Amino acid sequence: MWRVGTVLALHDETATARTITLEVPDWPGHVAGQHVDVRLTAPDGYAAVRSYSIASAPNSERRVQITVERLPNGEVSPYLTQEVIVGDRLELRGPIGGWFVWRSQQTEPVQLVAGGSGIVPLMAMIRSRASAGSAVPFRLLYSVREPGAVFYRDELRALTAAGDKSVMVGYAYTRTVPKDWPRPPGRLDAVLIADATWPADLGPTCYICGPTPFVETVANLLTASGNDRDKIRTERFGPTGERK
Repeated sequence: MWRVGTVLALHDETATARTITLEVPDWPGHVAGQHVDVRLTAPDGYAAVRSYSIASAPNSERRVQITVERLPNGEVSPYLTQEVIVGDRLELRGPIGGWFVWRSQQTEPVQLVAGGSGIVPLMAMIRSRASAGSAVPFRLLYSVREPGAVFYRDELRALTAAGDKSVMVGYAYTRTVPKDWPRPPGRLDAVLIADATWPADLGPTCYICGPTPFVETVANLLTASGNDRDKIRTERFGPTGERK
C-alpha cells in the first residue's frame, strides 16, 4: 500500500547526505530497523523506487525520518538530497521488515556495527531505546572514511559527552583520522572488534549494517570472537545504494 507523506523538515548530515522528516497521516507505526520504499514518478509516467531505512524512533506524531546519501548518477538520491523542499509530497510504502529490528522488550546487551550510511537503522535503535526508557546497554562501533562523513554527528557526540556508559560509541576511520586519534586509518579487524564490542560471554544481540563486503567481514569477526551466529543480524546494501 502506497501512502503519501509531506516533507516537514530537511537537515544536511554531511556534504552528500540529508535527513528528510515526513508527516504521514495514515502511518501505521514502525519498529526500529524497518525501512520504507520511496517512489518518484516523472511527468511521462516513469517511476523509480528505492528503499531507505527509517532513522526515527516510533512516535505518536505519524512522523517518519529517512536519511539519504547522494549517489553519483543516481536516479532518486540526487532529487531527495538536492531538490526536494519542505511541503513536497512523497509516496512511501511500508514499514517493511521484521527480522532486522530491535524491540523495547529485549533485555540482552546490544552491539551495533555500522559501515558508512549503514548507521541509519542503528540510529533508529538508539533513539528507540531512549524514547522507550530502556536500560538495555548498547554499544555502537561506527566505521567511516573520515570525520566529515559521520552521520548524526552532534547527537552521537552528545551521547559520548554525557558519559552514559549504557550507550557507548566508538569509531573506526578507514582513510583519515582526527588529530591525536590513537589508531592509524584502517578497516575493522579482530583487535578492534575485541576492544570495542561486548564480550561474547554477555550474549549480546549484534546488528550489522553496511555494504555487503563490510557486513560479511564483521559477521565473521564477531563469530570468530565467540559470538553465536544465530544472534548476529545483518542488513546489507549493494552498489545501487538501496536501503540507505
